[in-house]
Amino acid sequence: MESQNATHFTEFLLLGLSDDPELQLPLFGMFLSIYLVTVLGNLLIILAVSSDNHLHTPMYFFLSNLSLADIGFTSTTVPKILNDIHTHLKIISYVECLAQLSLFNFFGCMDNMLLTAMAYDRFVAICHPLHYSVIMNPRLCGLLVLASFFVSLLYAQFHCLIASQLTFCTYVEIPSFFCDPPQLIKLACSDTSINTILLNCIGAIFGGFPVSWILYSYTRIVSSILRVPSSGGRYKAFSTCGSHLSVICLFYGTGLGVFLSSGVSHSPRSSAVASVIYTMATPMLNPFIYSLRNRDIKRALQKLFRRTAYI
Repeated sequence: MESQNATHFTEFLLLGLSDDPELQLPLFGMFLSIYLVTVLGNLLIILAVSSDNHLHTPMYFFLSNLSLADIGFTSTTVPKILNDIHTHLKIISYVECLAQLSLFNFFGCMDNMLLTAMAYDRFVAICHPLHYSVIMNPRLCGLLVLASFFVSLLYAQFHCLIASQLTFCTYVEIPSFFCDPPQLIKLACSDTSINTILLNCIGAIFGGFPVSWILYSYTRIVSSILRVPSSGGRYKAFSTCGSHLSVICLFYGTGLGVFLSSGVSHSPRSSAVASVIYTMATPMLNPFIYSLRNRDIKRALQKLFRRTAYI
């Protein structure tokens, strides 16, 4: 087959989840519902945190930034899917593909880094409670968010650079609903061994440190909680980590599911379904996890709704 450099390649075809015409309307309704619930839920978390002075603490500062990143994470893929279903066109240009790829990896890494910062916050709160206010000062919290931003930006640029160096055949069909570096590498015509090694190294570096720190933090947290003499004290200490731990399990659990499905399954469509859970279900469920398991968020939301009702 004739090959050409990706810089001259104009369009890709996104195959999506299904070509069945009867499924397009239900899929459109499902994706639209997920997107609206995700945006509304995360916006409510941001409004609740910003409007209640009792929630102006490091943990909720990180949570509001996580909600903002979740909105961005979902917005990189779902609007494009809705447009493709509505217009019956599944074409994405080369420039749009690189832009989507960069934004997707940026917000995904931002989620990862913010969850790590939140783990550090819980570690300090439980293991060093007397020094919590000194250690987790506003300056450090701002620096952690700023560092998360720049690390995520670097991570996204690495992925964009790898994708921009690929060479494709004259006609490329991506068996997914968005541009993803592993899928693009599989579809490239040239030797991609170096690209694959670079992609794995970047994933190991940018993903290994956050996961290692989260595991270390919770190992220390569990050790500290077990030393609390009363069962009530242990429950109270662990309840402050419950929501964060649930979000971590959801984020990394679904991410691991996508990785395993792409490596084990020979069906590209099954990998696309797993990607839906990772890219859409996780950002949608995060606000529910925090609002249902957290009394402070519940109170703030009730106050917010009462204020809205009076307007």
